[in-house]
Amino acid sequence: MTQTETKIRSLQDLAPALRTKEGGGVSIQRAFPTTRIEDLDPFLLFDHMGPLNYKPGESTGFPPHPHRGFETVTYLLQGVMEHKDSFGNHGVIEPGDVQWMTAGSGLVHSEMPGSELIRKGGTLEGFQIWVNLPKRDKSKAPHYQDIKAASIPRATSPDGLTEARVVAGEAFGVKGGVQTHTPILYLHFTIAPGGEFTQAVPHSYNALAYVFRGEAQFNGRSAPAGRVALFAKDGDAVSIANHSDAPADVLLLAGEPLGEPVARYGPFVMNTKDELYQAFEDFRAGKMGELD
Repeated sequence: MTQTETKIRSLQDLAPALRTKEGGGVSIQRAFPTTRIEDLDPFLLFDHMGPLNYKPGESTGFPPHPHRGFETVTYLLQGVMEHKDSFGNHGVIEPGDVQWMTAGSGLVHSEMPGSELIRKGGTLEGFQIWVNLPKRDKSKAPHYQDIKAASIPRATSPDGLTEARVVAGEAFGVKGGVQTHTPILYLHFTIAPGGEFTQAVPHSYNALAYVFRGEAQFNGRSAPAGRVALFAKDGDAVSIANHSDAPADVLLLAGEPLGEPVARYGPFVMNTKDELYQAFEDFRAGKMGELD
C-alpha cells in the first residue's frame, strides 16, 4: 500500500485504563470494558496484569474458575504462569510466550504464578484478552495454542526504529502464526525514540492501542503508559510515533466485528439469556469438569 492510498484513522478517544483487582486479588489495569470504552467487538476484555512483585511464598493469581463461549489470550511479559484445567491439560508460559485458549463448550481452569516464582518470589506481568467466538463455534471442544516466544515472528520497520512481535495478523510484511476463529491483529510494538510508522488495519476492523511503557503519539496526541487510544473506523491504517527520549511499548489490537448479540455474565459469553442460564446449569452440574 502506498502512502497516497493510505487513509489514517482519526482518534476517537484517548482514555485511561481502570485500576482494579481480579482473581485472588491480582492488581490489573483494565483497558476495557470501562465507562469510556464499553466493548470493542469481537473483543470482550483487555487487562494488563501487574507488574506484580511477589514475596517468597505468595501465590496470588487466578484460582479455578469456568469459561464458556469465547477465547482467552494470555501474553506474558515477565515471570512464569502455570495453567491447569478440568480436562487434565497443564502448561507453563514464560516471558514472551502466548497461550491462546479456546474455551468453546466450557471448562474450569486456573492460572497461577509458577511454582518457582512462588517459592523464590519475583515479578509477574502480562496481558489477558478475551476474544468472542461466533455462534457457530461456541459449542466446540476446548482447544489450546501454546506459542513460545522464539516462535513468535518479529519484524522491523523500514527505518529500523520499530520492532514488532507479530502474535496475530501482519506487520512490516511479516505474518503471525496463530490460527484465529475471527480475523484479528495482535501486535506488540517497541518503538525507539524518533520512531514513526503506519500500520495497516482493514477498514472494517475495530481497533485500539494500549501504551504500557514510555509514551507514544497517535495523530499528534501524546499518550503516556496506561492510556488507551480508540480509533474511529474512517481509514485503513493507524499512525504511531515516539517523540520522547526513551523507548515506548504499544499493544495494537484490531479485529473484524462479529455483529452478533452478546449475552454475558461473569465467565460466560453467549448469544441469548437462555444460553447463559444453560451455561450456569451445566457448570453447576459438573458438565465442564472439576478442578481442585
